[in-house]
Amino acid sequence: MAKGRKIVRVDLAGRPDGGRGDDELRTLLAPRGKLRAPTMRIGTRLVVGFSQGLLGEIFGMP
Repeated sequence: MAKGRKIVRVDLAGRPDGGRGDDELRTLLAPRGKLRAPTMRIGTRLVVGFSQGLLGEIFGMP
């Protein structure tokens, strides 16, 4: 997830302690409860927000 100039990586598949990761899910939501824009599913990744560096990494572009 791109949040401002930094990239936050969140594993939504679950945690070793069996927790759901509610804090991580809240990070993905805008103040009104909708997903932050833009949101894209690329394979098994959910990319939220815009970061040229992150998209370049995903698509293999410099």
